[in-house]
Amino acid sequence: MSFPLDWPRAYGEPLLHGVIRSTPEDFQVDEVLGFEVDGDGTHAFLKIRKKNANTEWVAKQLTRYAGVRQVDVGYAGLKDRRAVTTQWFSVDLAGREEPDWPALTEGGIEFVEITRHRRKLKRGALQGNRFKIVVREVEGDFELFKNRLSQIASGGLPNYFGEQRFGFANLEKATAMFSGQLKKVRRPEKSMYLSAARSWLFNKILAARVQSNAWNQALPGDVMMLSGTQSIFPVETPDSEIEQRICDLDIHPTGAMWGSGELASMLEVAALENTAVESDALFCEGLKRAGLKQQRRSLRLMPLDLQFKQLDPQSIELQFELPAGSYATVVLRELLAYTAR
Repeated sequence: MSFPLDWPRAYGEPLLHGVIRSTPEDFQVDEVLGFEVDGDGTHAFLKIRKKNANTEWVAKQLTRYAGVRQVDVGYAGLKDRRAVTTQWFSVDLAGREEPDWPALTEGGIEFVEITRHRRKLKRGALQGNRFKIVVREVEGDFELFKNRLSQIASGGLPNYFGEQRFGFANLEKATAMFSGQLKKVRRPEKSMYLSAARSWLFNKILAARVQSNAWNQALPGDVMMLSGTQSIFPVETPDSEIEQRICDLDIHPTGAMWGSGELASMLEVAALENTAVESDALFCEGLKRAGLKQQRRSLRLMPLDLQFKQLDPQSIELQFELPAGSYATVVLRELLAYTAR
């Protein structure tokens, strides 16, 4: 079974071609926490800048250096390795002395801020991420590109899961796991395979709505999500008020994150969602057996403060902020065709 990841675009073919990640500095990510740090407590809160290092590797260095258990170290989300990224980590130091954190420089780790908090930093406890991305060896029509930027800044783009979500053969391994061919799966790998399968189904539903030009419009039986929240409500028959709220970016249509229980959608949308995933019954049933529940995810992604700068005739810089759970590469693919170094 093949899993092509070339999802349909909302705005047509890319207008520019270029290269990303020529250097780690060309892809910068700064984490935005979803809460204020207390300033006291047993958990050291460490804002760390790293280059060419993934999140789990840094967590292991903190575990070793502080002499704590792996479970005592927390972080909100995984960040790219081939990049310069800034993110928060927590280390539970209850009953322990504070290590000399700045002395830990292995792998180019840099401590930007050191403070305290009462609770461990948990996965998902972030508001979003700010990105600064340089694209080099650029070719294409810059004027048309600026128009597309304006369209996306004002109307958003499809909220696909990025290719990173699917990792290396995670969908194939999910297939083997659900079919019983892969019998012994450790918990971390199982979580990755379940996430990949669920994301694949969501992307298929979103792709169907992009193809029918309805990813940012209300359909009969839709489920809307209030902007900036996870609050949802059903819309059996869309009216002018609902359409205006979508236009005003107050609410967004949603798609199913597959699991057990009844679909929240109804009528036309329920039929569309079931049809979109009907060839993936193995994934649908596997996710139900794994105990995942039906949830919803916004079909529309709104980049905040989207900025563009031309650095030289063949280099551009893009800056924007995305909410947690969304992908910079999804923004890039709607704008340009890129290769990564």
